[in-house]
Amino acid sequence: MTQKTYKVIQWATGTVGKAALKYFIENPVTELVGVLVTNPEKVGKDAGDIVGLAKTGVICTDSEDAILAMEADCVLFAPSMMTPPIDMVCRLLESGKNVVSPAGPFLPNKFIPEHAARVEAACRAGKASFHGCGIHPGYSGDILPLTLARLMSRIDCIEVTEIIDKVRNPMIYTEIMGFGADCDELLANPRRSPETYKHFYSSMTLIAEGLGAEIDEVTVKFEVSKAKVDIAHEFGLVKAGTCGGQHYEWTAWSGGKPLIVYHFYWQLGTELDPLWEQGEAKYRVRIHGDPPLECHLMAMEDADGRHPFLGIPWTGLVGCTAVPQVCDAAPGVVTHIDLGVVQPRGLVRR
Repeated sequence: MTQKTYKVIQWATGTVGKAALKYFIENPVTELVGVLVTNPEKVGKDAGDIVGLAKTGVICTDSEDAILAMEADCVLFAPSMMTPPIDMVCRLLESGKNVVSPAGPFLPNKFIPEHAARVEAACRAGKASFHGCGIHPGYSGDILPLTLARLMSRIDCIEVTEIIDKVRNPMIYTEIMGFGADCDELLANPRRSPETYKHFYSSMTLIAEGLGAEIDEVTVKFEVSKAKVDIAHEFGLVKAGTCGGQHYEWTAWSGGKPLIVYHFYWQLGTELDPLWEQGEAKYRVRIHGDPPLECHLMAMEDADGRHPFLGIPWTGLVGCTAVPQVCDAAPGVVTHIDLGVVQPRGLVRR
C-alpha cells in the first residue's frame, strides 16, 4: 500500500532529539532532509552517525539559515533550553514549515497570550500548523486521562502523578534542581519556580474543557524530604540532612473542589524522610469517582528486572507520531482535540 511521505527536519539532538532522529530515519513515512545540531563536534557528521545507524546522506549543520532555507513539511523542534526561543518557532512557521515542539510553548494558554498571538500570526503567514506536545505536558497529564475518562460514570477528581527515582534514572539537572541543598533554604527559594504550573495549564484546560468544566484557580504546594544517609548519584553526592526528595503539587479547582491535581515526586533512592512514593518510575493516573480507576504508564522491565524511566525519549516520540496529522491539519495552533485520534503511520514494518 502506497503511503504519503513527509519531509522532516530534526532540530537539536539531545536525548529527546536523538529519539526523534532515530524515529525519522527508520520510519518509511518520514524522509529526513535536515538536522540542526548545537554541538560543534556533531557538525559535518552524517545523521545516522548521531544515533548509531547506517549513513543517510543527510549532514548535520549548525546553520539556522540553512535549515530555514530547506524545503520540508515539518520540523521537530527540540532545543535543550527549558523555554524555547519563540522567535525561531515563528521563523520556522513563517518559512512554511509545520512545527511540532516537545519544548513548547504549550497552547492555548491564557498565561502567555503574547506567545499565542505571535504563533497564530506566524501560522497564518506561512500557512502552517503548530503543535506543542511532550510526555508531560502533552500526554500523561491531558490526552491520557481524558481518554480514560470514557470508562467513568462520574468524575470527582483526576490525579496525575510523575514518579522518578533519580538514582536509578540519573539526570544532569539533579544538582541544578536543588538536590543536596539545605532544605529550609530550598523551601524558601525553590529551584522550580512556583509559576511553573503555568506551562502545564494548557493540559489542565484540555481536560477541563473536554469534560465540560471550567478552572477557577490553581493552587501550588511544594515540600522536600531529607536524605537520611549520604546518597551517591551519577553526577555527585547528596549529604545526609540535605534535600533528597521533592514534591510539587498543582491543583486546579472547579466549583470550589479540586478537579485536577498534578503531583511530581522526584526522589533520590529510598533513604528519605519522608518517603512519599516507592516503586518504579512511572506516570500514574487516578480518577476518583464512579467507578474509581487507576492506570500506570511505565516502561517494560529491563534485563535487570527494573522498569527504566522513558519519559524523555517518549517526549520526542509523542511528537514524531503526530507529524503526519499536524502536517495535514488546517493552518494554526493544533491541539490534541483538533488532531482527534492520532493514527501513527509506519510503525508496523514487515
